[in-house]
This record gives sequence, C-alpha cells and structure tokens, in this order.
Amino acid sequence: MSFKDQSANFGFSPGVPELRLSKRNWRFVKIALLAARTYIGYKTVQLWSRLISARNRAELYRRQDLRSARDLYRTAVALEGLLIKASQFIGTRADILPDEWVRTLANLQDRVPSRPFEMVRAMVEGELGRPLASVYAEFDPVPIASASLAQVHRARLHDGRRCAVKVQYPEIEACVRADLRNLLFVLRILAWMEPDFDFQVIAREALKYVPMELDFLHEGANCQSVRNNFAGRSEVLVPEVYFEFTTRRVLTMQLMSGVKITDIAGLEAAGINRQAVAQVLTEVYCEQILRDGFFHADPHPGNILVQPGPKLVLLDFGLAKEFPSAFREGFVRLTFSVLVNDRAGIIKAFQDLGFRTRDGSTDTLLALSDAFLGNTLRRQKAYADKALVEEISQELPRALRLNPIVEIPGDVLLISRVMGLLSGLGKTLDSQVDLMATMMPYAQTLMAGQLTAAAGG
Repeated sequence: MSFKDQSANFGFSPGVPELRLSKRNWRFVKIALLAARTYIGYKTVQLWSRLISARNRAELYRRQDLRSARDLYRTAVALEGLLIKASQFIGTRADILPDEWVRTLANLQDRVPSRPFEMVRAMVEGELGRPLASVYAEFDPVPIASASLAQVHRARLHDGRRCAVKVQYPEIEACVRADLRNLLFVLRILAWMEPDFDFQVIAREALKYVPMELDFLHEGANCQSVRNNFAGRSEVLVPEVYFEFTTRRVLTMQLMSGVKITDIAGLEAAGINRQAVAQVLTEVYCEQILRDGFFHADPHPGNILVQPGPKLVLLDFGLAKEFPSAFREGFVRLTFSVLVNDRAGIIKAFQDLGFRTRDGSTDTLLALSDAFLGNTLRRQKAYADKALVEEISQELPRALRLNPIVEIPGDVLLISRVMGLLSGLGKTLDSQVDLMATMMPYAQTLMAGQLTAAAGG
C-alpha cells in the first residue's frame, strides 16, 4: 500500500482537495532541506568533536543546537500545521533537551503567527451558514491564541454567555496530509543512513491521530467526556462546548481563564504553589489513564491553565484517546508490575498488550520497562532528567539492536508521548511528586477490581 493510500484510511476528510502540485513540492523541499541542514550540521560537529577538547566540544554542540532550533522555528512558521505541532512537542522537553532547543521552540506554544480576521469571518460564516453578527453579539477580531491548526477568539453569544471560538485554518488538512507524506519519506532516508534512528513507526502512528485534531465535532465530544469524568472533582475544570454553534471546523465553547502552567512567575504572583500544581497534574493523569481509560493526550503548556486552589483548566481535546477495555486492563497490570518490580509480571503484561520481539526473548522488554517508568521510580524522580535519559539512550538502543521489537501496540506510543510532555512539565515545575505513593493506590484499586472480576467469572 502506498503512503498516499494509507493517509486516506486514517480519518482525513475524503472530500478535501489536494494542495496544488507546486505547493506540495514547495513544502517537500522546505522539509527536505531542513532535514539535510540539521543532519549535516550535527554530523560535522560529531566529526570535529573528536579533535578538540571537551569544553570546546560542548560549545560546538551548543552553537549547533541553537542554529538547528532556529532553523526549525523559521521553517515551522513558514509551513505551519504539522511542523508547528512537532516543534511544540520539542519545546516542552525541558527535562531532556538542551536549553537552546527548548527556549527557541517554546515560543510556538501559543504564539504562532495569526491569520487575518477576514479569513476567520469567512470560515465561521461558511461553516455556520449565518452572518457572524447573527451568532455572536461580540467577536474580538484579535485572537487570544494562535496554534498549529487553528486560532481562538473571544466572543459573546446573544444570550450573554462568554465563549472562546476556535477557527480552523483554510487548507490546513491538505497541508497536514502532504506533510505527513513528506515526513515519512525523509524519515525513510534517515533510517537508511542511520539505522539507530528509525522513527518511521512513530510517523505512521501519527497518521492515526493527527486527522482527529482536524475534526472539531470529535474534539467537542472528547471535551464533554472528560468534563463528565471530572464532574465530581473541583480541582479540574473543563469548558462546556456549545454544540449548536460548532461544526467540523468551528468550535464554540465556554471561555475559561488561568495562568499558563509553565509561567512560574505568574503562578507565584497568583499565590499558587507549583508543587501542589505538580501533584494535582499527576493525579489527574493517573485518574484519566488508570481509572477512566480515556485521557487528554496533548498536555503541552498551551493547553493547561492554572487557577488559585490550585485548579487545573484543561483545554484542546482534539487529541484524546479511549482505550479498549482489554488494553486498559493490560496497561494497568504493566504499571502495577513496574511499581512493585515484578519482572515476570512486566514481561507477561507486555506480551498481553501485543509487544513482540524478533527472537521471542525478554531482555528487550525489561529494558523497555526501565525506559517506561522503572528507572524513574528507582531514582525516586518525578521526571526523567538528562542523566536518566542518557542512561536510557545507551541501554535501550543496545537491547533493541540485539533483539528488536517487531510489534508495538499503537496506543502505547500515544501514552509515551503524554508521559514525555508530563515529564517536561515536571522539570519546569521542579516537581517533587512521589510517583510511587501517588500511582500505587490507583493501580492497586484497579488490580483488585480485575481479580474480583476474574474470580466472579
């Protein structure tokens, strides 16, 4: 099956026309040149570093990090869409990435260049089939946030409700579809040149999830599900969606305010304890993943606000995931086994989830469990710091080379992405959360429920 055929099967709208050939080619050239400059830059530094002192080597890498981060920033702003989403993810990884990457790309969290108001008006009126003034009594032409796929405007409905209106950019679906093809092609070349850096599986997995973020009706339903799940917890706020003014490309929802979760100075000014924020954040994700089996899968800093209490405001549910019951049960068993360091339980849980290694042996699965959570727990860390990541980066590739994993359930990749984002937030908040003490009650409760159900069956 061709890549083009694959993309048609993962949720992209069949009626959306392709980009013009000239525009597709332009986007491909921009992505290919970015990849080439980055690869050649680091390869050159790698070769030079063998001939110079450690101090000069560190400075050489620092300059290359800054050059590459700025190059990615410029290219992402030019192309928008998928590349901005990737840059936003990189910009959250303060736990493992150099400061040059994080500081440069953090500016894309909610300050993407906005589109003209006339474009917004045309999109809203076309989607809702009514003049803008007949839907909204007020509509601020200046966006309060501009993201990778859409921008958000303050508005007020005629009944007085204050709302946020999220408006998708024209042609963005076609751009994302083209960029996914281009990215997979570039990654295929990279994997051929550097076998230890094969990210094609992750890119293919993105095919399943990126299209979901382009359907605002789907996002509204996700938002309502999480709102219902946390209806009894006052520390979690989720906006109400006004479905009567929502379509696939326009989303109207309750306007909510707060301090951006990574704005440490803002949290302090509001009298909000960041350790309490880190604790609530950890509990909220334990409840979503281990209790509900349905979770907000894009916790980057632009999507989480904090109010005094502290209370978390969760926004942007384009990327959310519901686990099949069998997968949720298997993931709970894996988490519990890692928490109690039950090696036999870890191996069985991985196998039940669908992981398979080339020769069937288990060393690679145990190395993967260390990368997943085990090393963090043993070091009593609330996030994966650079030293821990360096250790994992040495051990896991070695195990994968000796006995590669040939089957990986896609849902695990999405959880890994969430854990990476949460780890970055933990580093920014200087989290001191006791992961063992926080996670264990959820895992024990669910394990007890599974045992009771099995005994009853």
